Amino acid sequence: MTTSDAVPGWLADELTTVPSYVGFADVDELAAGLRAIADDHPDLARVERVGTSRQGEPLLCLIIDEDRPDAAEALVFGLPHPNEPIGGLTALHLARRLTEDAELRDRLNHRWRIIACIDPDGLRLNQGWLKGPFTREHYARHFYRPAGHDQVEWTYPLNYRDAYFDAAIPETQALMRLIDQHRPDLVCSLHNSEIGGVYYYLSRPEPELYPILQDVPTRLGLMLDRGEPESPEIVRLADGIYRAGSIKDAYDRTIARGEPWHNTAGDSTASYAGRYGAQTLISELPYWVDPSIADASPASIGYGEAVAARAEGLAELAELLQAGIAATEGNLLAPESPLWRAARYFTTSMVHAAESTARRAGDPEADRPATVAEVSSLAAGVHQFRLRFAGILLRALAGELAVGNVREPIRTAHDQLAERYERWIAEDAGALPYQVIEIRNLVATQYAATLATAAQLSGRLH
Repeated sequence: MTTSDAVPGWLADELTTVPSYVGFADVDELAAGLRAIADDHPDLARVERVGTSRQGEPLLCLIIDEDRPDAAEALVFGLPHPNEPIGGLTALHLARRLTEDAELRDRLNHRWRIIACIDPDGLRLNQGWLKGPFTREHYARHFYRPAGHDQVEWTYPLNYRDAYFDAAIPETQALMRLIDQHRPDLVCSLHNSEIGGVYYYLSRPEPELYPILQDVPTRLGLMLDRGEPESPEIVRLADGIYRAGSIKDAYDRTIARGEPWHNTAGDSTASYAGRYGAQTLISELPYWVDPSIADASPASIGYGEAVAARAEGLAELAELLQAGIAATEGNLLAPESPLWRAARYFTTSMVHAAESTARRAGDPEADRPATVAEVSSLAAGVHQFRLRFAGILLRALAGELAVGNVREPIRTAHDQLAERYERWIAEDAGALPYQVIEIRNLVATQYAATLATAAQLSGRLH
């Protein structure tokens, strides 16, 4: 695979420092990793508790704040979504390299606050798949993602027209305190996707960074994602690079299309940190490669047809989730558990997504040829949501049975969903050829993106 010479030599050398991994780190391993780094470098780094999770876990932050009068401030945090553990390993490697290498610290010229895991409660609910096997099925059966109004990344205060949110969760409050106190110049929210290619978000355009962010994945054998963005409102800055901003932007575009606003969550980290002029970098890495995601050649069907197929798939999923929720209403022992909160939230989300996608399929601008990458990502999204959200509901129902709730509606809903879920698992395996990506290459990509952005802010990129 050919590469350009966009990546500076020092950054290319840093790629070689990332070790191999056999699995992802859990909550206890991430906490121990931060403490070990601080213990090894007591004159340079320390670990402080910056908050407490909803279920009582300490939120730990490693701080590297040498006396650098002209240094910028950086805040880096992993696991903003708890099914995205690449960032935990990236945070540990970043902390280790910064404490070991004075030359790297001089080049980047930042004071660092690094949180390896900002959502320990959620990561514990994903623990079943962290050590593999890294199949889509194993991942899906142990998957958990919080409801939108329980997510660290999306529970910042929001008061915009008729969109209002003021219930920031404790984990988000911890980040807000750090942002307000230290006014970071750089915020790195370490995310990852599931299948496809690599893509990024930046809260402001930085064309100097684009070729480097685009070239790093290529050097590591990964592909840039050229498929459908996560939302039609997202602004593309360059191939695989999008604009991160406030939920207000999505609100305005939704209302402009004549659609109602249904989101019950809050604003984003990028928006909150933006009040202090921070550049926010979000690096999205997949676990599995889909070769078609980089194919910008014309597909055999139109874009509107591909969007309509997605809408149909989402509607089928939404109908199944609604039926399961309705059948068990009033029969639950733990109706406010994280799994049930997530199941209800994503059921509503899928209903609205199906309706919005169906409207988009009929838009005049959808009457055009589709690319192979767009068709692939639209179809992959249906498979992803089936396995994710039906899987959460199935786990919630299984949990009720496990604690002795054997009421007939619970048993019936569980068995019916389990039967459909098995079919969807089989369809996913047959429809999406994928290859598992070596964890080292994922961490190296995210690590390099973080270093490049910090160096660019310091004027020392080349």
